[in-house]
Amino acid sequence: MSTAAFHISSLLEKMTSSDKDFRFMATSDLMSELQKDSIQLDEDSERKVVKMLLRLLEDKNGEVQNLAVKCLGPLVGKVKEYQVETIVDALCANMRSDKEQLRDIAGIGLKTVLSELPPAATGSGLATSVCRKITGQLTSAIAQQEDVAVQLEALDILSDMLSRLGAPLGAFHASLLHCLLPQLSSPRLAVRKRAVGALGHLAAACSTDLFVELADHLLDRLPGPRAPASPAAIRTLIQCLGSVGRQAGHRLGTHLDRLVPLVEEFCNLDDDELRESCLQAFEAFLRKCPKEMGPHVPSVTSLCLQYIKHDPNYNYDSDGEEEEMETEDSEFSEQESEDEYSDDDDMSWKVRRAAAKCLAALISSRPDLLPSFHCTLAPVLIRRFREREENVKADVFGAYIVLLRQTRPPKGWLEAVEEPTQPGSNLQMLRGQALQRQLKERSVRARQGCFSLLAELAGVLPGSLAEHMPVLVAGIVFSLADRSSSSTIRMDALAFLQGLLGTEPAEAFHPHLPALLPPVMACVADPFYKIAAEALLVLQELVRALWPLDGPRMLDPAPYIGEMSAATLARLRATDLDQEVKERAISCMGHLVGHLGDQLGDNLEPSLLLLLDRLRNEITRLSAVKALTLVAVSPLRIDLQPILAEALPILASFLRKNQRALRLATLAALAALAQSQGLGLPPSAVQAVLAELPSLVSENDMHVAQLAVDFLATVTRSQPALLAEVSGPVLAELLRLLRSPLLPAGVLAAAEGFLQALVGTRPPCVDYAELVGLLTAPVYEQVADGGPGLHKQVFHSLARCVAALAVACPQEVVGTANRLVCDARSPSSSPGVKVLAILSLAEVGQVAGPGPQQELKAVLLEALGSPSEDVRAAASYALGRVGAGNLPDFLPFLLGQMEAEPRRRYLLLHSLREALGAAQPDSLKPYAEDIWALLFQRCEGAEEGTRGVVAECLGKLVLANPPFLLPRFRKQLAAGQPHTRCTVITAVKFLISDQPHPVDPILKTFVGDFMESLQDPDLNVRRATLAFFNSAVHNKPSLVRDLLDDILPLLYQETKIRRDLIREVEMGPFKHTVDDGLDVRKAAFECMYSLLESCLGQLDICEFLNHVEDGLKDHYDIRMLTFIMLARLATLCPVPVLQRLDRLIEPLRATCTAKVKAGSVKQEFEKQDELKRSAMRAVAALLTIPEVGKSPIMADFSSQIRSNPELAALFESIQKDSASAPSTDSMELS
Repeated sequence: MSTAAFHISSLLEKMTSSDKDFRFMATSDLMSELQKDSIQLDEDSERKVVKMLLRLLEDKNGEVQNLAVKCLGPLVGKVKEYQVETIVDALCANMRSDKEQLRDIAGIGLKTVLSELPPAATGSGLATSVCRKITGQLTSAIAQQEDVAVQLEALDILSDMLSRLGAPLGAFHASLLHCLLPQLSSPRLAVRKRAVGALGHLAAACSTDLFVELADHLLDRLPGPRAPASPAAIRTLIQCLGSVGRQAGHRLGTHLDRLVPLVEEFCNLDDDELRESCLQAFEAFLRKCPKEMGPHVPSVTSLCLQYIKHDPNYNYDSDGEEEEMETEDSEFSEQESEDEYSDDDDMSWKVRRAAAKCLAALISSRPDLLPSFHCTLAPVLIRRFREREENVKADVFGAYIVLLRQTRPPKGWLEAVEEPTQPGSNLQMLRGQALQRQLKERSVRARQGCFSLLAELAGVLPGSLAEHMPVLVAGIVFSLADRSSSSTIRMDALAFLQGLLGTEPAEAFHPHLPALLPPVMACVADPFYKIAAEALLVLQELVRALWPLDGPRMLDPAPYIGEMSAATLARLRATDLDQEVKERAISCMGHLVGHLGDQLGDNLEPSLLLLLDRLRNEITRLSAVKALTLVAVSPLRIDLQPILAEALPILASFLRKNQRALRLATLAALAALAQSQGLGLPPSAVQAVLAELPSLVSENDMHVAQLAVDFLATVTRSQPALLAEVSGPVLAELLRLLRSPLLPAGVLAAAEGFLQALVGTRPPCVDYAELVGLLTAPVYEQVADGGPGLHKQVFHSLARCVAALAVACPQEVVGTANRLVCDARSPSSSPGVKVLAILSLAEVGQVAGPGPQQELKAVLLEALGSPSEDVRAAASYALGRVGAGNLPDFLPFLLGQMEAEPRRRYLLLHSLREALGAAQPDSLKPYAEDIWALLFQRCEGAEEGTRGVVAECLGKLVLANPPFLLPRFRKQLAAGQPHTRCTVITAVKFLISDQPHPVDPILKTFVGDFMESLQDPDLNVRRATLAFFNSAVHNKPSLVRDLLDDILPLLYQETKIRRDLIREVEMGPFKHTVDDGLDVRKAAFECMYSLLESCLGQLDICEFLNHVEDGLKDHYDIRMLTFIMLARLATLCPVPVLQRLDRLIEPLRATCTAKVKAGSVKQEFEKQDELKRSAMRAVAALLTIPEVGKSPIMADFSSQIRSNPELAALFESIQKDSASAPSTDSMELS
């Protein structure tokens, strides 16, 4: 017998003891044994444990019974299925016992067992078999009317079971429905309430037919408002509708036209509880079926507006009187009104709360109606801020916050200026009504709501609260000084103040600082760490906002600096503090010294020494490094001599640490110190730092390498003598780094700066010729060993560095240029040497003067005829770069060459593109007409590659003079051939960049004209138009947002399969189908995906989903796209997806169960696998919507996935991937 089995058998023996304490202790020990993951029970032990626990459920002692019930939970997972069934049978038998205590214990036991059952989604059949066992017993217990307690317990368990395991009970749904419906007319309120809850859970999981039966039953039972019926019955039916709406509202859409008018009628009966249920039902309908509720929005809105003011027992005086009353003694008047009647009977507050919640649902589900909401709902909500009931007030605030959130302008480079002004008109009302009174409310919850609302308002309209600052400051001070209530309100007030400092102008705070600072200082010294941390953050923000470094000081800091520094120093000196407070205190001190160091006087040196001390501490070193950086970059030029000698070796040691954030922060601090202190840095300490740097200049971490090289450049300029020892090892590492094909632009720029610094000092740290030799050595040596070639990007990097050295030593430029020309011309040079020479000439040629440039032209033309493709490409790039510096000479020559040399035209077009990109717009204007004419001659070329370069050249040319040239595009679109139209649209695409650009406003006026090309008869033109539209949506959505109503129908038209574009091609004995419209359809679906990212608010999602649905049955490429879109839609707008779940699952099922023909090629199998994986990702995304798991069709599909080993393994791997990977919100399709 194993030790565990032996231990358990001894426990079972003690459980039979007559002493209740023995039984209790043994059961407790058994509980802790069962909770261990390692425990393994053999069959005999299982049987004995189950038998004993069931016996203990009938124990005389209540405590033993309770423990025995708790043991059932962990036991379920440790024993075989038939033992679980034994437990369930015994519990069900006890449920029907005469003894009340036994019934209660059995009920708790069943709930415990159910909560521990593995969900059906894991593939375990245990849940299903147990539920089937229980269900029959429960329905009979519910149907018998004798004992209400048994009925209630059974309804509770059934509700629990349906909410967790609704789908596996499919076979019982009909019997459950017929068992539950009669309970709605039970005379007992508790039974009716529980039946309502259970029906809600059943509605989410049952089949469509049963759902229709349930909905019809409820509708038929609801009498007309004129017909006599008991209020309780109506109330129950409406509550049941609300429950079904909350759990399965997406299925109610088709019934709403019958339902809503009925519920509206009942709202007008004089019964507050019924009104509350009606409004709750409306809230559920609005959230779950926003589209179907569209026609009913006006009537629901007017009901909500009527009932949000429904307070028959209380007289709200007119505003003027109330404000007077407020000033006299509001507390006394409130007290008086409370004595007049008892609040216990008053149910009207529940109606007002339901109306406020319903309004919040209305606002969030219909963003398209925002302008009208601002006119109709906002004033009413603001007037209701004077609500007397705390719970209702919180929901009124909540509804107004939802309104403000919806008002935030859409993300995009050009925010619509007119949108955020709508709440502006309500601001005056807000000031009059809300602020003064609410911020000084006794109720903490009201003040918290007020702070949230104001914070949201400041976010929507930054700067709008400045004029109300006296009221706001008084409110903040009131809450900060409020010691009577919990600390949360003080933290909320501090957080609000911090946000306010970020959104409002600093001048608004100047007059209020004497009132604001003392309570903030008191909070800095507060014993509770969260308040202290929040207050230090506020203090830091105060210093940053009121005494900015980039402008003159508008406020004299002298009266405040002593108090601020004393409070921060006290926090900084204390060692027994929470980690967060320590870090915030260090950061705050960094800001104080950086912004006001010249005012600190005697406190400056102790502060710096404390920072030094915190640098030595492992816990606070990162914060201390960041604070030191703040001090070092400060324009106040604070004297850091007292700490430099000791701080630098500590910082040097941090560069060896494995913590990346620390290394980055340290390099930033060192760079700031080198910039600000320069010669003041002690040489011996700097040497310690320099010794650590060579190892950091590597491609393992490019960001660290960039900062290290930047620091080296700064030190080289200030103390060149120190670099003698490290320049060798550093250069070796730097040259290795420059050979990396993945070199980012920032690192290259840093390397150029460092190399220029090395040759720019007097005397130079490294000789110019030696350095150029070191740089170019890898290319020259390549010939000798015949090893693997360097990457193309490396030649560009090395050429940039050679040019940077030439700029730093003007006297060497001519010699370098001549040497490079010789290399480029020499027949003995390898292609690599020629490429490097030509690229270097492209960079050096711009500074070399006109002499070498003439020779350069000949060399580059010669290179254009080289047999090596790399040399030709480098020559065409160089020709453009050099030409950009000398347009009057080069452009006529370039245009002449294009006419004379048709074979080199493609290379010369590339040169022209480089020249247009690098030249100044004004210098291009004289040649614009010639270039324009030449490019339009090339538009009809047969090669798509040439037309692509022409389009890019045209785009760059237009940027030189948009008002003049952009309108001419429109004429070309009307007059040109298909290839020309296609090139023009592609050229427009090159005008769109992801940064704001002066061309944008002009372009916006023409976008509509260009988008009309979606009706062009030529396929390629339509495809180019879609590519342009996708680029606009992706990079600058505001260009097209206002035109979507006209564009979307045309876009959706392009997603349809066109039979006239499908043709059959005979390939020997086989016939092959070719779909010419596929590329256009694919481009249209890519546009639809981009629209989801940036223009979701302008889309009719139901219409959008119709086309996604079609795409799910289309070609392989399009199905891949629509699966990704479906996954995205499940996250962005789950409600419409849920409503058509049944139609979306069928194509997913078809994809997952499709088989590839036996003799197919390997690619077909790979394609099918990729499709399945993508479909499974969509299924996994759908399952993140809570209600999807309960849908019968999804439950059926899930069981199909689990029963197929291949699909089950695939699904599991996808779930693991999605759990480990961060959510990828967007996909790059541009």
